[in-house]
Amino acid sequence: MKFRMAERSLFAVLLRSSWWISLALAAGFALVARLVLPADLFWFGAMGGLPFVVIAVMAARRQLREPGAALVQRTLDAVRAMAWREFAAVLQTAWQREGFDVDRFQGTSDPGADLALTKAGVTTLVLARRWKAANLGVEPLRELKAAIDKAGARDGLVVVLGELTPQAARFAAENGIRLYGAPELAKLLQGTRLNGSARG
Repeated sequence: MKFRMAERSLFAVLLRSSWWISLALAAGFALVARLVLPADLFWFGAMGGLPFVVIAVMAARRQLREPGAALVQRTLDAVRAMAWREFAAVLQTAWQREGFDVDRFQGTSDPGADLALTKAGVTTLVLARRWKAANLGVEPLRELKAAIDKAGARDGLVVVLGELTPQAARFAAENGIRLYGAPELAKLLQGTRLNGSARG
């Protein structure tokens, strides 16, 4: 069984926070141990902070891989200027580079999804055609959910640079549909050519 950390657990929150917060908590453990324990028990008490050191290292590695604000903005500018076919081709190439088999649905009567990503026998359907929408409503997500159910896919992904309406956001959360916004796109597309720019 694959272990999944609860989204609201302390460690999950710390993983999403700045790495130095976890390191400060580890230092706090060491300081308390120094103040309240006998010298021969100091290391035993200080070891209580070891999990926070591990979390700090994990958070730092994750944050170093995250794209900066300038790269996110360049990615936004580039993909907003693309036509659908060009954008779909860029997505396909990027996900294939990540090890996915990618199928593009072209000229299909089923409007719910644009791409199918498959890796290790697990399929995710992607709705990407409305990536330029400033506000994406719930109806396209209903169509994606219907396509997921029909295909027997594990889950769905919506690529959108704008926002989901409150109703759409609620529907996505209730149905395991993930939002792929500008930061996620910038990370995915690092190293690909966007409008002639090979920014990695």
